[in-house]
Amino acid sequence: MLHGCTQSPDDFAAGTRMNALAEEHTCLVAYPAQAASANASKCWNWFSPGDQQRGQGEPSLIAGITRQVMREFVVDPRRVYVAGLSAGGAAAAIMGMSYPDLYAAIGVHSGLACGAASDLPSAFAAMRHGGAAVRRSGGDWGDGASSRDVPTIVFHGDQDTTVHPRNGDQVIARSMGTMDLQTKVQHGRVPGGHAYSRTLHADASGRVILEQWVIHGAGHAWSGGSLAGSYTDPQGPDAAREMLRFFLEQPQHPAAADCV
Repeated sequence: MLHGCTQSPDDFAAGTRMNALAEEHTCLVAYPAQAASANASKCWNWFSPGDQQRGQGEPSLIAGITRQVMREFVVDPRRVYVAGLSAGGAAAAIMGMSYPDLYAAIGVHSGLACGAASDLPSAFAAMRHGGAAVRRSGGDWGDGASSRDVPTIVFHGDQDTTVHPRNGDQVIARSMGTMDLQTKVQHGRVPGGHAYSRTLHADASGRVILEQWVIHGAGHAWSGGSLAGSYTDPQGPDAAREMLRFFLEQPQHPAAADCV
């Protein structure tokens, strides 16, 4: 679980309530902390070219933390996931693209697609208007990792003025790659809270590979979160619960067995 700018792991854990869900489903949750020495606002440096590639910078560190947890605890290597909010969501998208052999699925909340920016000015432009990311084509990511389509769930408020909602669409487009998927849209409303649109992209067998939630009227905040943490909106659908549900619905992927 990768926190957003100005947040701490404890703040992020309290706001998302992911620890309570982990207890419910017998999961381990790791909360890496971005140091102020690496970024004054404690943002993950998702816009830096050196922090967008396998085996380098922050992706290498996050993957290392993941593997350390897998070594020290009893973990099914086929059921490892990464998710984040805002800058942490952008970092999660990068982890899914750069370590597709390590993570079985990813969750991106109010984040940006891998490759959306290449420096600070393009990062601000992407946050305001959407990034420049394009669909990924097939190939190899190096260091022994073959390209695979990582199941992805996205949450974004349609009134987000910090990270433009178009970025959520771009995360889905980037994750879709060359897959030919069937699309179905559902609509709902949280009792006393926000309405939402939920778009499901499924393969020929009916398995949902990509899932996108657009929360109507919501801003830059973790949907359905607790006010005990920052950047949360209790009126939205419960993003943490839906993310974990999506993760656990995904089949185990065999590539992960050899990556520890």
